[in-house]
This record gives sequence, C-alpha cells and structure tokens, in this order.
Amino acid sequence: MQLPPTVTPRAFNRLAEIKAADQGKALRVAVEGGGCSGFQYEIVLDYPKDGDLILEGSGQKVVVDTISLPFLSNAVIDFSEELIGARFIIENPNATSSCGCGTSFSM
Repeated sequence: MQLPPTVTPRAFNRLAEIKAADQGKALRVAVEGGGCSGFQYEIVLDYPKDGDLILEGSGQKVVVDTISLPFLSNAVIDFSEELIGARFIIENPNATSSCGCGTSFSM
C-alpha cells in the first residue's frame, strides 16, 4: 500500500530557520533517473506547482510531484547535522541499495 512520505519536525524546523516560506518557497523533493545507482534525489527550494503533494508543518511546506510520489511512498524526509555537514536526507524503504553519497539509489 502506497502511503505519502512524511516529514520530520527537524526538517520543518530547518526550513523555518532558512525562512523558505517567507520567500513563498517550499522544499521540493523529487526523484530523477541518473546517479551511480539508477535514481537520484533532487532536493531544492522551489515554488509549489499545480498537482504537487504538499506536506505542511511549522508554517513550512515540502512538495513532491506526482511522478516522484510512487518512488517516495512511505519515505521519511529528515534533516541531519553532522561534523561533515548538514543536509536534508531521505530514508526510503523502497530503495534496495544506495550509494555512499546518499543521493543515489536503486529499486
């Protein structure tokens, strides 16, 4: 059963810190062909478009287009801060393998 992705409070809080909504933008999470494992995530600030799934929290938005939605079913969108850097991450139960960079995966 396909369920929409979820967004952690930490990810919404980070979007609030960078004031994405003040610019009218949302965090767009998309899946594209490419990368070293076959698919890759595109994570950018963008304006919501007609047909996007909009996930809201803390006054912020995360959007997913309809083509990417099946690839992100049941996924968790989070934000991670580590010594090597900070970034939005995707925990995707549909991925059968991923590369070391964390942005490329296969299904």
